[in-house]
Amino acid sequence: MSFRKKPGSCAQGSYSHCRILRKCPVEVGDELDANITDISPSGDGITRIQGFTISIPKAKPRQRLKIRIVHVGEKTAKGEIIKDSD
Repeated sequence: MSFRKKPGSCAQGSYSHCRILRKCPVEVGDELDANITDISPSGDGITRIQGFTISIPKAKPRQRLKIRIVHVGEKTAKGEIIKDSD
């Protein structure tokens, strides 16, 4: 599983030793059913899984898709369309 960092709080500020690691809800290779809810400024479809944003190129709002995760970053992931569920 991938991890993303969240600033912690301590007297010295938010240094690397103060960060809390939190598991991402997806990892590369996961296949998921997704409902596209938004569109990004770049035109990619957006879905969210447990608050984690996933962008899918060539997806449109209100589509139901089967997707595969191809990249996971700290705050977002990228997916590709496997199959259109409609």
